Amino acid sequence: MNDMSSGTAFDGYEAVRHRLPAATAGGACRRAANLEQIADTFDVFLLDAFGVLNIGETAIPGVAERIGRLRQAGKRFMVLTNAASYTTAGLVGKYRTLGYDFAPEDVISSRRTLLQTLRDEPPRQWGIALPRAADRGDLGIDHLDLEDDAAAYDAVEGFLLLGSAEWTEARQRLLVAALRDRPRPVWVGNPDIVAPREHGFSIEPGHYAHRLADETGVTPRFFGKPFGNIFRAARARIGAGVAPERIVMVGDSLHTDILGAQAAGIGSALVTGYGFFAGQDAGAAIAASGIRPDFLLDQP
Repeated sequence: MNDMSSGTAFDGYEAVRHRLPAATAGGACRRAANLEQIADTFDVFLLDAFGVLNIGETAIPGVAERIGRLRQAGKRFMVLTNAASYTTAGLVGKYRTLGYDFAPEDVISSRRTLLQTLRDEPPRQWGIALPRAADRGDLGIDHLDLEDDAAAYDAVEGFLLLGSAEWTEARQRLLVAALRDRPRPVWVGNPDIVAPREHGFSIEPGHYAHRLADETGVTPRFFGKPFGNIFRAARARIGAGVAPERIVMVGDSLHTDILGAQAAGIGSALVTGYGFFAGQDAGAAIAASGIRPDFLLDQP
């Protein structure tokens, strides 16, 4: 796992703002201790996973209990995650191990969103960046794994970047060379540049995808936060009976969770005590980026 600091990650997101949705005037950045203190304002809570439910493989203390109490009060919870290395079943199982109870239909991932879109596309052979041990049972497409054989990069008709845990600079160079030689579609199942872990931040597919765009001129197609496709999928699942102002996206990242919520026209709450801004000055980042959430939560 390659690590990146929060400051470097923030600068990385700012450098690719031209590929992200535009920021709105933003919210009032009202302070609140946790989800329960904003419960009167919202009926549906869309939760990021990393930085809200868990840090790496560790659950954030007290969150499962708060979700349970708010569910008893009639609130609805869904997960919106860019964790594209997992199938939906895999995510549900992971959250259950961490102490969370989410139905499969209430876990909307960037991978699920990408695959639903892919079903409407003409068939083609895809080259896939995904850890070797990852479950491929939901893909349903003709594909080759992108590893260290240049022939695979030359053979396929498009590229899917789903997971970067085993991605290397050598593989990145092979992909850059293949796209320069013959431009083809690049679909990105995880737009994150980083993800918070127990010790620092892991580098995610978005980091490599933006580098590809800069180095080859091929514009990737992104699935997941902050892009509208995953929010439209969530709204379709919620139904038309809930007004957008009664829906809130809760996350730890300004450039994915908060920016995406603003572009989707729903509320936003930034977790500052865990994840991206743990131990950092979130106020300075808000001022520098111009991305202003409605609420700032000390913890989820």
